[in-house]
Formats: sequence, C-alpha cells, structure tokens
Amino acid sequence: MQPNFSLDGRVAVITGASRGIGAALAAALARSGAAVALFGRDEAALDTLAVTLAAAGCDARSFRADVNDVPSLQSAFHAAAQAFGRLDILINNAGVEQPCASIDVTEPLWDRIVGTNLKGAFFAAQAAARHMTSGGAIVNICSLTSTAGVAGAAAYGASKSGLVGLTRSLATEWASRGIRVNGIGPGYYRTALTESFFADAEWQRRMLQRIPLRRFGNLDDLGGAAVFLCSDAAGYITGQVLYVDGGLLAAL
Repeated sequence: MQPNFSLDGRVAVITGASRGIGAALAAALARSGAAVALFGRDEAALDTLAVTLAAAGCDARSFRADVNDVPSLQSAFHAAAQAFGRLDILINNAGVEQPCASIDVTEPLWDRIVGTNLKGAFFAAQAAARHMTSGGAIVNICSLTSTAGVAGAAAYGASKSGLVGLTRSLATEWASRGIRVNGIGPGYYRTALTESFFADAEWQRRMLQRIPLRRFGNLDDLGGAAVFLCSDAAGYITGQVLYVDGGLLAAL
C-alpha cells in the first residue's frame, strides 16, 4: 500500500497566511486537496491570495483574525467552521520577531513577541480543537531558536522554545480526541521576518558555510513537511518537531 498524502475533503486554517511562510503553506495544502481558511490581519493581502488560489481551482476564503485578540480569534474559527462545515487542520504560523540585545528588551516588546508567538498559538489551537469533532492535525511553526540559542533573540527564542513544550503537551492531552499535534522548525528562509539578516551579505556568507546543504531554504521546501504531517501518512506521528533546515542543527 502507498502512503496517503492526499488532503482531499479536509479544511485547513492557516494563521498569518497573508505572506511568507503562511501563504506558502496555504498554497501547498490547497494543491494537496484541502480547502483553506486564510487567517490574518491584512485583509487585502488575504483576499488577493484567496483569489489566486481560487483561480487555480482551490476552495480558499479569507477571514480577518488577530491571534492577540482572543475573542476575535475565536469568532474567526467559528465563522470558518460555519462556512466550510468542518475544520480538520490548523497551521499555527502567525508570529513576530524584532531582534534586540537582551539587555535592552522592554516589557512591551517581550509581551508582543511572546504574546503573539506562544499565547496566540495556544488560543488558536484551543479554538481549532473545539471544532475538530472528527479528529484533526495541528502543526505549530517553531524555529531553530526552539533548540539553539541565537544572540539578540531572547524573547523570540523563549516563545519558540515554549511552543515546543506546548506541542508536546497538547499532543499528549489531545490524542484521546484524535488530534495529532506536531511542529515544523524552519531553518533560514528569506521572508519579511528575516530580512534584517539577509540584508547583511557577510552574514549570508558565514551562514552558508554552516549549512551542510550549502543553500538557504526556499518556501516550497516547507510545503512537503506540512502536507506530510497533516496527512494520513503521518497518522502515527504526534508530539514531534521536524526541522527543515538544510542540516544546520545537525552540524552544530
């Protein structure tokens, strides 16, 4: 028997779907057969993506949602469940980062980063799970900083390390509900979140020397991992984090 990677008939919510990793993962799941609910704050960008995916034959709809506003987030999940008739998948992608020397981190900066990346992820997972009446799959977008220390990323690293703990806890607790919870840890991909790094040519040179595959990630590199973890092919996998980093962590 061949493993089943199809997502036909399933409905996926992707948070932070307006651009970057979120938009790429929404497209990957849609190409694999899922209907997609695009969550984010940039309504114009979400609508544009929904139109693009619909033109390719995918069922894609946009919903304004802010993971920092729990009541509005819960309302968006309810609206998506009503619109599609079910929810099966959550890609917990919404996140922020602002590199800052730890000695200079302010309380508002800490609260914004940890609140979005960890608190927001928890309440998105909770809202999704309430609508996953026939089981489902949740994929939390973690980070290299979930495992490795990175200077200038104390708040971000704390939030993403916490997300690994959350992944394992929810995987253990929600297995009885038929919900699998896993994570993906991207390596270095050029997005709005990482542009400050990629703008430095010397940083790029040094980093490429540390990555065994000798290249940075393309957003398409993440799609296969996401589709796999959301599909029946990963039906016995839960509580794990899959790092898609070109071998960077293995080489540390």
